[in-house]
Amino acid sequence: MAARNLFNPVTIILLIAAVAVVYFLGIADPNAGKEERPQNPVPVRVQTVQMSEYRDVIEALGTAQANESIVVTAQAQDIVMAVYFDDGDLVKAGDVLVELDSREETARVRELKFRLAEANRQYQRLVDLRRQNAASQQQLESQDVTVKEIIASLEVAETQLAQKRIVAPFDGRLGIRHVSVGSLVSPGQQITTLDDVNPIKLDFNVPELFFASLKVGQEVVARSGAYPGEEFRGEIRSIDSRVDPLTRSILVRAILPNKENKLRPGMLLRVSLLRSVDEAIILPEKAIVPINDQMFVYVIDDQLIAHQKPVTIGRRKPGIVEIIDGIKPGDKVVTEGMIRLRNGVAVFVREG
Repeated sequence: MAARNLFNPVTIILLIAAVAVVYFLGIADPNAGKEERPQNPVPVRVQTVQMSEYRDVIEALGTAQANESIVVTAQAQDIVMAVYFDDGDLVKAGDVLVELDSREETARVRELKFRLAEANRQYQRLVDLRRQNAASQQQLESQDVTVKEIIASLEVAETQLAQKRIVAPFDGRLGIRHVSVGSLVSPGQQITTLDDVNPIKLDFNVPELFFASLKVGQEVVARSGAYPGEEFRGEIRSIDSRVDPLTRSILVRAILPNKENKLRPGMLLRVSLLRSVDEAIILPEKAIVPINDQMFVYVIDDQLIAHQKPVTIGRRKPGIVEIIDGIKPGDKVVTEGMIRLRNGVAVFVREG
């Protein structure tokens, strides 16, 4: 009977409540009865703040263009008699590239030259006769007209003959040949291409934000994926007169020396222009700790205690950032190990 009174519902409920109180008190204070041990210093790497050179560079992508570029075409219809070039040849202005069948035109020029010589002889004879009143003024004038007509016909014939010899109008590199000896060509038919690639033009667009930083003669540095590690230096030749309203950028044309003919029209190049060189505080981007809308860094004092300091950042480059305000030269800023840091935490500095 006594046992039944001991385990009645009220007693059981009170016992459970007592156990729960003891359990939760133990969770709330797990270190109760233990000595509080100090937290171990957090290992970090630091960088001493100093003023460094910050090179503000404008970067863009550009396309190489030939200095001069044409499609070499036939001007007359005839049979190709000779081809004097091969694919990719370098030529000089005036070099003959192709000769068409010109036998008819050559004969015509020869005939007109003979007729002109005879007409001049007749004209001179009439001049002499006119001085002796043995020929009329009308005869002299008629012969003069004949001479001029032959001269005009000869000029036309010589032009037609010249069209049978296709020559390079300027120095450059030829493209792929599209004709062979014996083929029939027509006016306007492509024979090859000719590009003057030394120097080479480089066209690229710059955001209008940087327009005031551009000037003719400014140095540019270009790099091509075809030549890793190599730089091609030139200068701005011209700046477009208008800003593109769609892209809000302006077209810039630079000139690059290309004596070794490494650059070809159509190549994609990465372009860099030095905008300015300033002295500024530069930190690794990984040293910045963003919290909400504010940027912070951890500064270590002489007692090796970390202090969280807000900073104002400026310009950025891949991997680095400019600090405008918040720290000063000589401060020691944490660059690695920020994850375990809190304001006021002790640290030890790892070397290397």
